[in-house]
Amino acid sequence: MTLPRYNQPQISVADQIRLLRSEGLIFSDENKAQHILENISLFRLKSYLIPFRTSDSRNFKPKANFDDAYKLYKFDSELRKMICSEMEKIEISIRTQLSLIMGEESDIYWFEDPSKFRDIHRHTLLLSKLETELRRSDDDAIVDFQRRYSNTFPPSWMTFEVSSFGTLSMMYRWLKAGLARRKVARFYGLTDTIMESWLHSIVYVRNICAHHSRLWNRRLSINALIPRRTHLPFVDIPADTKRVYYIMSIILYFLQAVNPQNTFASRVRALLAKYPNVDVSAMGFPSNWQNEPLWQ
Repeated sequence: MTLPRYNQPQISVADQIRLLRSEGLIFSDENKAQHILENISLFRLKSYLIPFRTSDSRNFKPKANFDDAYKLYKFDSELRKMICSEMEKIEISIRTQLSLIMGEESDIYWFEDPSKFRDIHRHTLLLSKLETELRRSDDDAIVDFQRRYSNTFPPSWMTFEVSSFGTLSMMYRWLKAGLARRKVARFYGLTDTIMESWLHSIVYVRNICAHHSRLWNRRLSINALIPRRTHLPFVDIPADTKRVYYIMSIILYFLQAVNPQNTFASRVRALLAKYPNVDVSAMGFPSNWQNEPLWQ
């Protein structure tokens, strides 16, 4: 069957406001709303309007206000920025631990050795990604190394500084099972299987944040594994592990090893206090989440 071609015309911001008002949305300040919609597309804001619509039609619930939807958008933006700032600490730590532990177990160019990896084709893909990331880098140390030496790659501690979090995650995932792989995981109080899964999941969430996509009530398409036990405090497993609460708990778990004095939990509480109308149950937060030792 041939699919029809989409060809609906674009409508002006003024018409967008008229359409939303006809569906029951209240505008307290139409000039402010126009300015917002001129700088943040209605397509991007649509996801934040959904909680204010009735379930059986396109109409809005009584008293649904554009300002409330915009506040939800701002909450999500602040949440993503907060998560990104903490993810940076985890990413830098993992770069360091991979380089230190694998370098001690092998040598400074261990990542070039296909015998360290499960699959030679994936290893070739990994090296190709690393080469691409090196070519893009204008880091002074990288440029100086390439000027002075004939090696394809600088040593691991230098190469990993310009590699993406996604590449690091793939590198760990494709490592052969063994003592070194387990040592990296053990630094964070995890088994290597859980480490692999959790790394993959937080990279996925980091990409959502980096592309400014909606996060707060999203049901994630990647499900982080449930650990049988952890060496550091974790949470009681929530009913839905594809919601953002579970992945935020995983981030907080990593921070116990990376930055024990972190303020992530208190910053989350402060953000929720700033936006009291946010439905935390839509994020997967259980009713007793603040009593969890990890979140105290």
